[in-house]
Amino acid sequence: MGLEDISPEFELAHKRLVDACTGRSWRDIDEDPEHPETIQAMQIALNMPKQNPPARTELLESAARAVVGVCLDERAGEEGAFAQDLSQWYGHRIRKVARRARNKAWEDVQGLPGATVNNQARAFTPSAVKDVHPAIAKLQIGHTDIAYDDPGEPRAGVPTVYVDRTLEMSAGKAAAQVGHGSMLYAAALSAEQAWQWAQQGFDLSVCEVDRELFNKALAVPGAVVIRDAGYTEVAPDSATVVTLPVPLDG
Repeated sequence: MGLEDISPEFELAHKRLVDACTGRSWRDIDEDPEHPETIQAMQIALNMPKQNPPARTELLESAARAVVGVCLDERAGEEGAFAQDLSQWYGHRIRKVARRARNKAWEDVQGLPGATVNNQARAFTPSAVKDVHPAIAKLQIGHTDIAYDDPGEPRAGVPTVYVDRTLEMSAGKAAAQVGHGSMLYAAALSAEQAWQWAQQGFDLSVCEVDRELFNKALAVPGAVVIRDAGYTEVAPDSATVVTLPVPLDG
């Protein structure tokens, strides 16, 4: 599969993502509380029913895939509201907000522009925080914690998103961070590589690991590293997530 197989819409969506992720620091962009339109965020709904909630690792993997699925949706390479929403967000600080959903509230947001993965996570096209759709705004921020699990070894041959477990992030915070990781990883790929990944449904592994293994991932040349601005839960400039094209050896 080569570049000739890539749709022009996908190629443009990828170019827009790359342009947004390179050549500038989002932290240099001012947000002005007196101008609420400058505070933009991508909302992520996590389906967390009281009965039979998903395993934490599965939920984080779904969230990471949903985020990159929105960024590289072919509608992001067309003219229209979907692309405009992303463009507005790309021009501001790249925030993500995870919210808990269940039952009817989860069903009510499925028709809004975005991408759902495994009926566990849906990422939406971004908006100014003041303009969040009412059905999304009803979903609770916080109370998104879920017990750690033992995911076993990461799957071979797919990107691996390592999360620093010692930071003890809630599942909601971790979902936002792995979303950053998948998004910036896609931006680090060529258009052909990103297209091939898209054909695999953006398959990836998430591994929450101890500091020693996390630091090993940090040291890999070309690793995509997420450092948090420190608005919630973790200290500013904390390395939260490292994405590698394949799992670490051993």
